[in-house]
Amino acid sequence: MNQSNFRHLLGNLRDGLSLFTAALREVFDESAYSRFLSRNQLTSSRRAYAAFLVESDHAKARRPRCC
Repeated sequence: MNQSNFRHLLGNLRDGLSLFTAALREVFDESAYSRFLSRNQLTSSRRAYAAFLVESDHAKARRPRCC
């Protein structure tokens, strides 16, 4: 394997890892919490996380349920 192919492979692995990490952040609500903090101009704290949970619960309650 030459150096160019190796760099290409490393780039693909890095991109794949970034995508996987972003997906996990979405699944576990880390990205949503970050957006909440930015939208409300807050820093991460127990109080901010509690407010995030309340907002998330209200949003989930408004979603239509299937079946």
